[in-house]
Amino acid sequence: MTTINKLQQALNSAKSLQTDLKGFSMDTEDQQAKQMFNQLSTNLENTVQMLQSRVDFVNSEEPQYLQQSMGMQQQNKNNQNKPQ
Repeated sequence: MTTINKLQQALNSAKSLQTDLKGFSMDTEDQQAKQMFNQLSTNLENTVQMLQSRVDFVNSEEPQYLQQSMGMQQQNKNNQNKPQ
């Protein structure tokens, strides 16, 4: 697996986790837990932004990765849309 694939996979995982944390926050009535989930989601948002910046940089430095990255994004979308 190439570096760009690993970065893209990490980025997708971070985005998914961020979405889960936001969902947990909305699902709980416990204010302490809600605050914790919101804080974790905010922290993860910073991580997502940094990973996205790195993916963008690698794509700009290595144009051949851009095509691979786009293919992986499409594959991830297809996998997310499949019924479990």
